[in-house]
Amino acid sequence: MLKLIIGNKNYSSWSMRPWIGLRAAGIPFDEDVISLYVAGGKEQILKHSPAGKVPVLIDGAVQVWESLAILEYAAEKFPAAGLWPSDPAARAHARAISTEMHAGFAALRNECGMIMWRPPGKKALSPDALANIARVQELWTDARARFGAGGPFLFGKFSAADAMYAPVVSRFATYMIDVSAPVATYMAAMTSLSAWREWRRGALAETWVIPKFEESFPVVPRLPADAA
Repeated sequence: MLKLIIGNKNYSSWSMRPWIGLRAAGIPFDEDVISLYVAGGKEQILKHSPAGKVPVLIDGAVQVWESLAILEYAAEKFPAAGLWPSDPAARAHARAISTEMHAGFAALRNECGMIMWRPPGKKALSPDALANIARVQELWTDARARFGAGGPFLFGKFSAADAMYAPVVSRFATYMIDVSAPVATYMAAMTSLSAWREWRRGALAETWVIPKFEESFPVVPRLPADAA
């Protein structure tokens, strides 16, 4: 059985990516949640990850860290799960936009941290963050138009590319980002996934509050777990 070491479901966008990818693809795994920025947390993570960060996938003697590398490993180990599109052109495009997500959109990440339990609310954003938002919408709309005929996701069927952008869907919803109709439809498909709902329930059930991640909003009472 694979084991996925992750951080807080409420905050850890990088953990969400391989978790929702594996779960939506039907790949079985156990999870181990280690809270970020608490006493002893870093030491626990270092037992599994030489980088000292989550997520980490453990497969026997194999340790794989970094979200995109985990998804690639799972795609190779479980080819029938179809984590990448079968068409070569679509697969290349899916990898390109996944890598762009992995390496980019710093302003959006910094100004719109993933906080799953936050009630939706708008905030002022910098020109750089707004440019990031426009680029993400462009990527999603283009992928859907070119490769999405077979289903509601970026490449029709759910893929690793959807997993890589899952936290952005959460950010857009939390910060009430104005989106186009096609983007709203795609976001609805993502948030309707049973894997998405399971992750959200887990996030709402957590009791950890990490102040450095709460700077985008004042602290308010959490949503009830049954609001997922």
